[in-house]
Formats: sequence, structure tokens, C-alpha cells
Amino acid sequence: MKIYLGADHAGFKLKERVKKYLKRLKYQVIDKGNTRMVMSDDYPDYGYKVAKAVQKAKSDAKGILFCGSAEGICIAANKVKGIRAVAVWNQKNAKLSRQHNNANVLCLSGWDLKPEKAEKIVTVWLETDFSFAPRHVRRIKKIAGIEKYG
Repeated sequence: MKIYLGADHAGFKLKERVKKYLKRLKYQVIDKGNTRMVMSDDYPDYGYKVAKAVQKAKSDAKGILFCGSAEGICIAANKVKGIRAVAVWNQKNAKLSRQHNNANVLCLSGWDLKPEKAEKIVTVWLETDFSFAPRHVRRIKKIAGIEKYG
């Protein structure tokens, strides 16, 4: 599985830690930036790059994004059609976001998550499959309809 990563300055340190962790687990990691600490960078740039990469790859990839709060970069990623980005702070919500929402982009807080907790969240998120329960499929189709018709 390809994992696309992206972060602004506030999420950079956590991204670098999670990148090493994912490589140890033998995931194919593609870093869409920022690749160095730049205090003046902007989270929408990286949210968009990762979301577009996941969109193009379709079901073959997932994205993980990092910014200070996790929320801004999540908003940016969700502007890309077909992206279901979620800001998550615990393992339970990581699991539910995959089972119920088939989330394809995970957003994590560089300010509020310790690296060990982030790694646990990432593991649960990547190892959890979508349930394909009819109610969840129906809801995701409704979201796609909103994207199509606004």
C-alpha cells in the first residue's frame, strides 16, 4: 500500500517520526512535503498535494497529513473530490473512521499528539478495513452526491 504524507511546519516533526515508523513496517511511503522545516509554509499546500495523490491512486493508497491542530489541513484535503479526510485523536475514532466512513486521509495534530500515540493511531487506521455495511455504503454514496451536485 502507498502512503502519501504531508505536513506544514507545525506537523513536520511528527510527520518525520511517523515516516520512519511506516518505513519500518514496510509501507511504501511517498513524502509530498514539506521535506524540510520552513516556518512560513502553509498547510493547504500539503493537504492538497496529498489529497490529489490519493485521488489519482484511487483505492491503492491512503494519505496521512499533519499540521498544528489537524483541522486546517483536514479542511483543505476535503476540498478534493473523493477525499474523506478525518482529524483523529484516539484509536477508537481511527477505527471507526475506517469502518464507517472509509476515510482515505488521516489528519493528525503536531501540537497535541505524542509520537507514540500517533503511531498507535496510524497502525489502527491502516489495519482497519471498511465494513461495507449497507448503511455505511449508503451514507458514503450520499457524500459523493453532495460532491457532485454541491
